[in-house]
Amino acid sequence: MLNKFKQHIETNLIFLKGKKLLIACSGGVDSVVLTHLCHQSGLDICLAHCNFNLRGGESDKDEEFVKVLGEKLGINVSVKVFDTLGYMNQHGGSIQMAARALRYQWFNQLLETEHCDFVLTAHHIDDNLETFIINLSRGTGIEGLTGIPQQNDRFVRPLLRFSREEIENYAKSQGIKWREDSSNVETKYLRNKIRLELVPKLKELHPTFLSNFTNTQAYLKQTQALATNDINAAQKRLFRKRGDAQLINVDELKQLKPTEAYLYGLFHKYGFTEWDNIKNLLEAMSGKELVSKTHRLLRDRTHLILSPLEIREQTNYAIVDGVKILEEPIRLKFEMVSGMQELGPNTIFLDKEKLNFPLVLRNWQKGDYFYPFGMKGRKKLSKFFKDEKIDVITKEKQWLLCSENKIVWVVGRRADERFKVDASTQKILKVTHII
Repeated sequence: MLNKFKQHIETNLIFLKGKKLLIACSGGVDSVVLTHLCHQSGLDICLAHCNFNLRGGESDKDEEFVKVLGEKLGINVSVKVFDTLGYMNQHGGSIQMAARALRYQWFNQLLETEHCDFVLTAHHIDDNLETFIINLSRGTGIEGLTGIPQQNDRFVRPLLRFSREEIENYAKSQGIKWREDSSNVETKYLRNKIRLELVPKLKELHPTFLSNFTNTQAYLKQTQALATNDINAAQKRLFRKRGDAQLINVDELKQLKPTEAYLYGLFHKYGFTEWDNIKNLLEAMSGKELVSKTHRLLRDRTHLILSPLEIREQTNYAIVDGVKILEEPIRLKFEMVSGMQELGPNTIFLDKEKLNFPLVLRNWQKGDYFYPFGMKGRKKLSKFFKDEKIDVITKEKQWLLCSENKIVWVVGRRADERFKVDASTQKILKVTHII
């Protein structure tokens, strides 16, 4: 197995050579064998051991075993003792989720404090099979069936080419000692139940079951690559960037077949996993939306608008009399002039004596209305936005310049008739939106 491991490093993981490597070592057979193989292959390694305090004295003996292993091999060992139950009670989830979160947080810290380049974990073929079955039982897309990646950023799994049987046989043949985790035989955990009861039955079906499974996953990864290329091409064709948002034409989206597969492929990376809900959004009225943990998907007439999720608070900005320049949240310039000129969407002229200071700059709210310049009567802003074909995202970011509760200017779009300069005006205030 050592020669096979060395060849694997030379052929597929050559970037590990000459780097400082942190091995996640529990004391179990997989991580102990990985430690020996790396040490015998001349790789620069150190160990990290997590004591999760879940098995009383057993946990402490595991910790001591890893420390002794480091001393025998002459390599540094870092140990961290966790309050796993306390973390779980505070953050929720299962014990396994809590332990996973804690160890990966610590490993990422050690990469920096120990000046390591990569973390090595001892996942193998059997782990991949168990993960495949777990994902299959819960329901998943193709990415959930392609298995544990050999490399994920700075985390590398050099034993994914080897089976549990190969690893244990090597340990026995070399007289390598390891620690047995008593919790591994408890079938109350799903992974253990699959490992102890289901996987042996699957292996009985065919003598080369694991090998066939590995080949099948390789084919799935190739299929996933083809699908990913097609999804990326569709996204490049359909997604049109505008500011920090993306506009996607609904009619063009509907033409993609199979629709559900494309919807999942296009939107799951933004946290949307219920493609039926997205499909329903294609037929929904304007204004309907879906929200993920990171993004918002909004139906707006002919398009879906995808944008990062923002937590907006209504903020009013006061503008006292005499201010020359307002810098935030947008740039506005105020100046007294003797006459009107330079008319345009970003400049208005106001009768200053009709204004009550301080003026207020704020975002629009439902129920807002104004008296559009050049028109008789008032108009709801929602109707104005609709007539101007302004989408919901842009509408929400629209700024209004107000005098008391009256809208003076829908900034950059339309002034209010009530504050216009007329024959009786004595003082003209020019306001410019500086873009």
